[in-house]
Amino acid sequence: MQIHRTAVLATLGILLQACTTVPATQTPARITTFYDAVIRDHDNRIVDLETVAKTLAGADVVVVGEFHGHQGAHLLQARLQAALHQRNPRQILALEAFNLDSQTPVNRYLAGELGEEEMVEDAGAWENYQASYRPMVEYAREHDLPVVAANAPADVVRCVGRQGAGYLEALPGQRRSQLPDQPFPAMTGYRDRFMTSMGGSDHGEPSKEGKQRLENTFKAQLLRDSTMADQILKALNAHPDHQVLMITGTFHSENRQGLVAVLEQRAPELEVRVLTPHMSANQSEAESNTDVAVGDYRYDLWPLPAHYQDRDREQAAMMERFSKARNLTCD
Repeated sequence: MQIHRTAVLATLGILLQACTTVPATQTPARITTFYDAVIRDHDNRIVDLETVAKTLAGADVVVVGEFHGHQGAHLLQARLQAALHQRNPRQILALEAFNLDSQTPVNRYLAGELGEEEMVEDAGAWENYQASYRPMVEYAREHDLPVVAANAPADVVRCVGRQGAGYLEALPGQRRSQLPDQPFPAMTGYRDRFMTSMGGSDHGEPSKEGKQRLENTFKAQLLRDSTMADQILKALNAHPDHQVLMITGTFHSENRQGLVAVLEQRAPELEVRVLTPHMSANQSEAESNTDVAVGDYRYDLWPLPAHYQDRDREQAAMMERFSKARNLTCD
């Protein structure tokens, strides 16, 4: 067991220090590999990780948006986690990649009661856990830091997506009590951005049934946002004077919408800072892009490759995923 633990920590050290030619506390000036992340402040100036960590050290919550599975995003997150921890050892790691009903196996793993494969299986971890989130969880485990399973239960999210907001009313009391009292908060501009992202305008005016499906899907999105915000607030209540590092998909945090807006509604006294990813096709495009919220940061990444070139294959794959989800019973 000790040999395995040492090997994991050695691998983590290599990831944090040797995946690029720049030291862990610096930021490259250009994006030349998938592991690079160029951080820019609200004036579009390049800043290094040391400066970012120093600036964010006093924040209550630091939210890092990501493109799931992007190597540059995950390397930056791991480096930022260590840099922030060096300045404030009272740190909590919160992950969208774990649902709140998987908190027990996550805790058991941190306590050494489960092996990694056992935890991945029992917690229903995302398929990219080892490649994307293992370094941060291992850092937390080595330093005895809490790890919060922040996302809403997957089955509840899917059923809200099918049946709408009313589904929560039928949940047993204990399950409902795990979720926020106000699971579908209002926030300016978020619904329009969500609907645009779903591509409804590409296919003409949707039918009445299609509109209802989209509305239910948006409610499921709000449930994720409100649950992640709720889990952050619960963690801060359980661990006063700690800093939460929240790792989530960028849609949940960019433009200070999603879970960030919920946090600001429920706890306006908190200082919440956001890092938003942006995939830059070239250096000049990155330098000219000034879409950064005041007081926060943007980090530029190498663009991800297209998932599909064949639209029919893409739709077939999507339908296959939907057909698997249909096996879920929401009664």
